[in-house]
Amino acid sequence: MTVTPLRPRASAPRAASGALRERTRVPGLDWVLMAAVALLLVLGTLLVWSATATREALVGDDSTAYLRRQLVNVAIGVVMMVVVVATDHRWLRILTPLVYLVSVIGLVLVLVMGSTINGSRSWIQLGGMSIQPAEFAKLSVVIGMALLVAERTQGTWRRSIGTKEVVGLLAIAAVPAVLILGQPDLGTMLVLTATVLGVLAIAGAPRAWIVGLLVAGVAAATVAVTAGVLKAYQVDRFMAFTNPDLDPRGAGYNVEQARIAIGNGGLFGQGLFDGSQTRSGFVPEQQTDFIFTVAGEELGLVGAGVVVLLLCLVVWRALRIAAGSQDAFGRVAAGGIACWLGFQAFQNVGMCLGIMPVTGVPLPFVSYGGSSVFAVMLAVGVLQSIHLRNGLRGEDGAVARYATAPRLAPAGRR
Repeated sequence: MTVTPLRPRASAPRAASGALRERTRVPGLDWVLMAAVALLLVLGTLLVWSATATREALVGDDSTAYLRRQLVNVAIGVVMMVVVVATDHRWLRILTPLVYLVSVIGLVLVLVMGSTINGSRSWIQLGGMSIQPAEFAKLSVVIGMALLVAERTQGTWRRSIGTKEVVGLLAIAAVPAVLILGQPDLGTMLVLTATVLGVLAIAGAPRAWIVGLLVAGVAAATVAVTAGVLKAYQVDRFMAFTNPDLDPRGAGYNVEQARIAIGNGGLFGQGLFDGSQTRSGFVPEQQTDFIFTVAGEELGLVGAGVVVLLLCLVVWRALRIAAGSQDAFGRVAAGGIACWLGFQAFQNVGMCLGIMPVTGVPLPFVSYGGSSVFAVMLAVGVLQSIHLRNGLRGEDGAVARYATAPRLAPAGRR
């Protein structure tokens, strides 16, 4: 007679306990993304403080004025991010049309009652705070386009879109674009254009559309420069970009001083709060558009490289979140945010180095300004919400990744 050994019953509770832990484990935040964002915010706040501490025309007798304001901006931005992360993924889709409508209304109000700064009517004064609706329009366009793609492809096996969807996506982007051109804010328009092209590519638009839009964009820019559509100072900036030595004390002054400041930094920089160009105030708008020059001068090539690497890390995590998304809305929204932040960072750093024209766009997470900080922190909240959703399956919110407890076969009898 053959005796079949009994399986140990003690393994059943352990297996069930392990299965329960797996079943109740909910995916957490993308902590790599959060760490990169936190470091950028800390570095940015210090750089803003350094850029403004000795500017008596800006701060008067209070050298910490801009530091305190930026800390308030960051705190409000973090609260906004937390609210978005805590909002259910389905509510983000439901609220998308409202967010888009509010951003369009804000752009209209700018043209009606906005304040003109540096030749552009882009700000609304609310008490002691200036709001720039164009910053929020970038996010609203991205999630608006993502919603349309999701609605048109949901429940189908399609991973691409057709001509009808492309026309709809362009219509969503066209309304804010026309209003932004009316300000005019060419920097934001350039970022928005690159973002829209990125969203179309991620959504699977036909290549003919993307190539055609690129050709049309180049042709439109050429006509705008040659036909006198742009204002004189905008043409001067473009000419200074093509030849910085053409007007070193006029249109080319910003780029020339930015290059000097970054060149002064060397490998390790002159030390935080000790940059000669920064303390002398030679670089205009250094706390906003040219904040990267502070990093280059005071932190050197190493410090500026860390800032660039952190920005690249944010974009990479956004692309990873897009690749792991289980629905079209999350995939297109996360990919669009990556395009937006990536191109805007490239544009800002590029104009400080003289390889891109001066257009006046902030460096994400680093530049001073409430609107910029609020918009990018809302974008991080959307990314984290999509990341959390990536670990869920179905609209009922059931956990996707869980292990089923192994069935214990009864001991055989002979």
